[in-house]
Amino acid sequence: MASEKLKTIFLSASIPLQERHAKYYDTADIIAIRDAVIALATVVLPKHRLVWGGHPSITPIIYYVMERLNLNIQEHITLYQSKYFEHLFPEDNNKFKNVVLTENTGEINSSILLMRKRMFSENDFSAGIFIGGMDGIEVEFNMLKEAHPNAILLPIASTGAASLIVYVKLLTDDSKNSRLHNDYGYLSLFQDLLIDKI
Repeated sequence: MASEKLKTIFLSASIPLQERHAKYYDTADIIAIRDAVIALATVVLPKHRLVWGGHPSITPIIYYVMERLNLNIQEHITLYQSKYFEHLFPEDNNKFKNVVLTENTGEINSSILLMRKRMFSENDFSAGIFIGGMDGIEVEFNMLKEAHPNAILLPIASTGAASLIVYVKLLTDDSKNSRLHNDYGYLSLFQDLLIDKI
């Protein structure tokens, strides 16, 4: 590990919904998405911080890993949620101490944008990991790249969906690594391409 200092890692992930965009759902590998999130949380949480905008398909997975690790690592987790979705918050939100609730502007797009702006301005991200997902993955990839130009960017193309699109269309050629596309051994992938690099 490059340093023992607590690093902050951004996670952008979701399981695509069939009724939303076919271009995301059709390539999504739901098992790979879950496996990748579990592996990421497993390698990051013991020694670093994980920050994400709470998605109901992802937050319970992170809590599962936190419980399985049986460590007092609440300070290693920050969950951002827009109050716009308050009526949809998963019960697992209540199990985290560090939940940042951002303002409900009364409109979905501006509420989400406000949450994202706060996430990227209030944290010093060393890396961003993109898993599965829909249009928000593409937006957050571009926002993170602009706000934190030195952050490591790892779209996990093997999980399909928006992360595959980001890998193919938005990641620079010199940042592409075939392991992001072909390697399903996520624990070793994150150890090699993330933990050993930050």
